[in-house]
Amino acid sequence: MAHSVLSQVPVAVSVKNDVSLRKSVFKSNNVSFQEKMWASSLSMDFRIASFKSRARPVVCMSVQQASKSKVAVSPLSLEDAKDPPLHLFKNKEPYTGTIVSVERVVGPQAPGETCHIVIDHGGKVPYWEGQSYGIIPPGENPKKPGNPHNVRLYSIASTRYGDFFDGKTASFCVRRAVYYDPETGKEDPSKKGVCSNFLCDSKPGDKVQITGPSGKIMLLPEDDPNATHIMIATGTGVAPYRGYLRRMFMEDVPTFKFGGLAWLFLGVANTDSLLYDDEFSKYLRDYPDHFRYDRALSREQKNRNGGKMYVQDKIEEYSDEIFKLLDSGAHIYFCGLKGMMPGIQDTLKKVAEQRGESWDEKLSQLKKKKQWHVEVY
Repeated sequence: MAHSVLSQVPVAVSVKNDVSLRKSVFKSNNVSFQEKMWASSLSMDFRIASFKSRARPVVCMSVQQASKSKVAVSPLSLEDAKDPPLHLFKNKEPYTGTIVSVERVVGPQAPGETCHIVIDHGGKVPYWEGQSYGIIPPGENPKKPGNPHNVRLYSIASTRYGDFFDGKTASFCVRRAVYYDPETGKEDPSKKGVCSNFLCDSKPGDKVQITGPSGKIMLLPEDDPNATHIMIATGTGVAPYRGYLRRMFMEDVPTFKFGGLAWLFLGVANTDSLLYDDEFSKYLRDYPDHFRYDRALSREQKNRNGGKMYVQDKIEEYSDEIFKLLDSGAHIYFCGLKGMMPGIQDTLKKVAEQRGESWDEKLSQLKKKKQWHVEVY
């Protein structure tokens, strides 16, 4: 899959006085994938015209610069806490954040629409990689008239420093939930996902109600900077791994120098559905000894039996290596739709039995040693 990253030129920009605008100082350059043009998620040119902004230069890294030297982040006080922040804002008193940008991040042949959404939380809702925010969409809960909608949880797709490296934003990877009538084949707007459509339709400057952060199971264990992390995702389940990988390979965090192995398995429908592929491909080129990246494209690739290539087929392909890494203490993570897990569990059980092991016993040990991390929805 050929793609080219065009050169990017830094432009000095002085911005004046409001937390809501973090505008990229890079001219808008694009990453070309066949016939589609995507704004590079690293150059972050968010076209926000009417915001006031702070009197300070803002610097955002291009893909190329990130490969030459890591990006300085601030405030480093975000490293000080011994425990992750939890439930700083509750459902009844959420924090009001501001939408910075909404960008479609899939190509024209992708089934459905997926957006990368950046939200300004003003540094008031800090989080750690692997955590989630709750979002309360505007409007009334149809099942409880007079009450707000239920909270929807979204895995955060950025590091604690956000896409602008200043600790003031969080990013989501959201697929628009639509419903098609099985008889007519037509979309039924009355059954569309309330929150995903609110987020994907939102505009820069729109307000958004945030709760959280929440979650401990997907936190990145950092006690051993040379550990192995095997990350398995379907679709938008790649969100927490984007945060992990930016922390490992893009950001200059004085207290965390990653020297282990990160291995990402990403399952999507086709090439146009790949998410953050430019970022991951860059890490693969720059850190070949520390990063591996395997894609399962179900509508374009065949597994060894001639069927569609799903993420569990990739796992089976590398099963010997994966099991050896797990035996050596590797962490394994699963994130995506809950329908992904039965196929993966069946594959792991089959492989264990072929190796003369009991999968139930092995799974029990992995959980006991805190090597097994699952977040599905």
